[in-house]
Amino acid sequence: MPEIAGVITAMATPFAEDGSVDEAAARKLARHLTDNGSHGLVLAGTTGESPTLSDEEKLALLRAVRDELGSEVLLIAGTGSNDTRHSERLSAAAAENGADAVLAVTPYYNKPNPAGIRAHYEAVAAAAGVPVILYNIPSRVVVNLPAELLAELAQIEGIVAVKQANDAELQPIEGLRILAGNDGTFLRALELGEAGGILVASHLVGPQMREIHEAMQAGERERAAEIDARLRPLYEVLGRTNPIPVKAGLDLLGICSGRARLPIVEADSEQRAEVRSALEEQGLLTASAA
Repeated sequence: MPEIAGVITAMATPFAEDGSVDEAAARKLARHLTDNGSHGLVLAGTTGESPTLSDEEKLALLRAVRDELGSEVLLIAGTGSNDTRHSERLSAAAAENGADAVLAVTPYYNKPNPAGIRAHYEAVAAAAGVPVILYNIPSRVVVNLPAELLAELAQIEGIVAVKQANDAELQPIEGLRILAGNDGTFLRALELGEAGGILVASHLVGPQMREIHEAMQAGERERAAEIDARLRPLYEVLGRTNPIPVKAGLDLLGICSGRARLPIVEADSEQRAEVRSALEEQGLLTASAA
């Protein structure tokens, strides 16, 4: 399978006017991303509005993108749930439908203790049959996976990496690949010698983020830092209410519609103007663009 490393984009899910998943637009977006810097994609993650996608839609999206991109591109399926049995079933189905790996968020709302978290991930890893990437994002799920618990989870067969979205705890963990969970820590993860990141800004500045990765691979830390510094204003704008701003950016650049599913809404005029300004600063739009 392709390596779990580099610029991995947490792909937004395009929707048609009737609210259905727009598979044709998803194919186009996936192709655009992989042609513009992405080593791989996460489908039906947070940025992909996974809470409002049915399992059938998630699997159909996976099949469509796999068919579009072929077998050479890393595809990771978001299969996390706060219901262990649900995550087991969806992880196994994702593997059967072409996923190279699955991304499983810490169970949310239930607030399980460490023993429950470990049992949850043991079950999911056993069911998946493909590599499992943990997803630590306490800002959304309340529960944090501290370093000592991550080290324990790394001992479970099949668990290979963690998407670390707790920026304060980004650090090496024996037995796990560390993937930056936020754009702003992508460079820091690479500086630590870690694998890469699961990113959002790469929808819009994928070539530049690929250049950061390649510069670090070549030992050109200063060049990587210069590029990262230029992108930071965009990181900040996109990170405020994900996925609203990135969908506005995709719409402004004519890549796909900014339509969303409730309770996520499209960017209002103020948010859209802010995203437009950030894109202008990156030279992606002119000041006269609509």
